[in-house]
Formats: sequence, structure tokens, C-alpha cells
Amino acid sequence: MNEFKLEIKPAAQKLNDILRSENSAILDMLSERGLAISFPWSGILGQSAEAKGKKINATIGIAVLDDGTPMRLPSVMEQIGKIGETPADALTYAPSQGKPELRKVWKEMIRKKNPSLGNALISTPIVTIALTHGAVVAGYLFANPGDEIIVADKFWGNYNLMFENNFGAKLKKINTFKGNGMDLEALKEAVNAPGDKKIIVFNFPNNPAGYTPTDGEAHAIAKMLHEAADRGKKIVAIFDDAYFGLVYKPGVFRESVFALCANLHQNILAVKLDGGTKEDYVWGFRVGFITFAYKGMQASGDVKTPRGAEVLEDKAAGAVRGTVSNAPQISQSILVKAFTSPTYGEEKRKMFEILKARVEEVDRILAENEGRYREVFRPLPYNSGYFMCVQVDRGIDAEKVRKMLLDKYSTGVINVGDNLLRVAFSATPKKDIAALFENIFKACKNVKAGA
Repeated sequence: MNEFKLEIKPAAQKLNDILRSENSAILDMLSERGLAISFPWSGILGQSAEAKGKKINATIGIAVLDDGTPMRLPSVMEQIGKIGETPADALTYAPSQGKPELRKVWKEMIRKKNPSLGNALISTPIVTIALTHGAVVAGYLFANPGDEIIVADKFWGNYNLMFENNFGAKLKKINTFKGNGMDLEALKEAVNAPGDKKIIVFNFPNNPAGYTPTDGEAHAIAKMLHEAADRGKKIVAIFDDAYFGLVYKPGVFRESVFALCANLHQNILAVKLDGGTKEDYVWGFRVGFITFAYKGMQASGDVKTPRGAEVLEDKAAGAVRGTVSNAPQISQSILVKAFTSPTYGEEKRKMFEILKARVEEVDRILAENEGRYREVFRPLPYNSGYFMCVQVDRGIDAEKVRKMLLDKYSTGVINVGDNLLRVAFSATPKKDIAALFENIFKACKNVKAGA
């Protein structure tokens, strides 16, 4: 039995009471940490916010010059000046919730990218230190020690650290593929297994497999979750959308499945994890977002009189404050300008076309050599993202193949276990793709022959 308990202080209890009155099912989905957390509005940050704009403000923990601008080193500002940021937009602390302009713009972008949301209310995104931290915040809010988290067996290995090591949860791995598509039966079985609360992480496009559901599969997932919720299951559906938008083939669902679940059922809490990291090719900026939605969610737009949307934002911001304090100001400032630039859309399109051309080259090479390659490996289904995988035949040691590729063929791939090699076409120029797969083929043949 789970004995993990935290004291729920009055500020957190007030938030919990709001959720209880608005939708008690959502309250039941929170972990012990999630129940106990709230943003410290009465603490340093809240008091600093109240003092903002005052003639004398001796609250905030930064150093300023006599003109009120941040103290700075010329050698630092020389570099920042090259990218056009002011001291305040580069050096100061950002709010734990994230830069307000960025949160507003990203929320608008979520709606634009996901028209299936319709009029469904979603929370205003909270900024996280990219997807890893977003997933940690989700684990903080919803996972207790011993809780099962359903994931596809083709999953990002960092989930082990994020959910199991951090929170003592257990990954329940289900079969990813059946034939050339998703194994929806495995998902249905896991969702309907004994237990009132279900936490599921959906990662589309999938890392490592590079797969996004077809239109039919996406709607089947939503239908399945709705039916389970109707039977009383309380479902936390977490959508890891790190590679969102990078879909290269027809018939694939081009929105986040979050959009289909945002207003689906009062027993379903949809949690969207996304960010500029992969979508906008700014991996080192470390800017991500966590966004919430459920049927019946309400919002007041006022932190002093919060409703369900603000309650979840408050709790997420409390988790951010208690782990990393806030995301980098300069990264957020640059992204606001990029997202509102008139050339942003065309710049994204050009990068997308480069990746799409590489996928088409992967398709061509695999099709032309299908008979040969099937002697030693076969590709798993792929249609999106940064990666695809090849399944090495069981009689061939994938780790030996990986090492031979390094030593003999000057080629690097990732062994993700289960005799699976992850191939990052995102990092492979189109001209090298043919050689990449030929090298994998030769290394497999050599390992098989005992070379």
C-alpha cells in the first residue's frame, strides 16, 4: 500500500476545493505531491510581483544599476547584443509560469495547429525546461510511488529516469505495433485492466520509431479512452508531442491527439507536453510547455479567483518553482520574437522540406533493396519525426552491429535494445542515406557470419 503522504497546506487545500467543486474526477487523478503543491503567491515571488512598478522595489533577487536596469558585464552583453536582446529581456529572471507573451503566443499556436480543439477550453501553457522537465512536472502532479504508467514498448529511454527514478512509478510497457500500424488492442487491454486510475503517455511522433497514428487510429484512440472513461476509469492522458508537426506521409493524423481528448469526457484529463526544442530546432534553448484540458474546465483569467484551468496552472508553476525555479529568460525572449516574425512560417516550411526529402530517400533506398535487406533486418513502420528503426534479425547481435558500424564503417546509430537500431535521418544528409543503410546491411551480414 502507498504510504507516501504530504501535508496539504491551506493554499493547496483552497485549490483542491475548487477542483472538487468543478470536477472531482480531476482531483482524484492528482498524486500526493500534486495535491500538496501550490504556487507560493504569498512568498518571495508573489510579494515581488506585488511590488513591481513601485518607485522603490527592494524585493527581487537580482542586482540592478542606479537606472533600474540589470547589472551586466560588457563581455556578456557584447554577445547578447549580437542577437538584439535588451538586458531586461536577457538577464533577468522569467516568471515561474513563463514569459507571459510567450505563453499567450504558444497557446494561440496550439489552437492554430489543432483545429479539432474547436471551442474546447485549454489552460494557458506553463513554460518548462523543455520536454524532459515537462514530463517531470506531469509526474510530480499525477504519479505516486507504485503507480503504473502505460507506455508503448518502443519508448524514449529517459522515461525510466523521469517517472521511475524520480517518482517510484512503474512503466507498464505495451506492444507498439501490429503489422504495419498501431497495436490498438494492446492499448485497449491496458486501459481497461483493473484499477480506477490510468496514466498513459502517448508519444507521437514516436521516439525511437518515428510513427504517428493514422487518421483512423487517432480517432480510435479517442473513442477507446471515452469508452473506458464512461466505465468509470479516471484517465490522465499525457501527450509527449516533442516532434509535433513533422509528418511526412498522407493519411497520418496531423494534429495532436490531445485535440481529440481535450473536451472528450469529465473523467479524462489531457496533458500536452510540447515546445520549441524539436519543432523549432532550438534544442539548447530548453523551452517547453505543459498544457491541460478536460471536459467542463473553467477559467477566470484571474489568479486571485482561480477556476480549474488556473488551478492546474498554479500547481504546475509550483512544481516548476520547486524544481528549477524558472526557464531561461533569454531563450523565451528570442522565441517570442521568432514566433511573431513575418518570415517564421516560411522558415519552418524550408526546414520541413529538407527532412521530408530525406524520408523520401529512406523510402526509396529501402524499397529498392527490400529483398537484400530482409536477409538481416526489416524497417519498423515510420512516417514522421526525426527517426526510424530497423529490427535486426534475432540471430544477429545489434550491439555488435553498432560497434562494427563505428569501427569498420565510420557510421553511428543507436542501439535502443530489443535488437533495434534507431536511425536519425534528421542528422543524416540526403546524399549519405544510401551509404548509411548499405553500411548497416554489411555490418549485419558480417556479424551474422561471425566476422
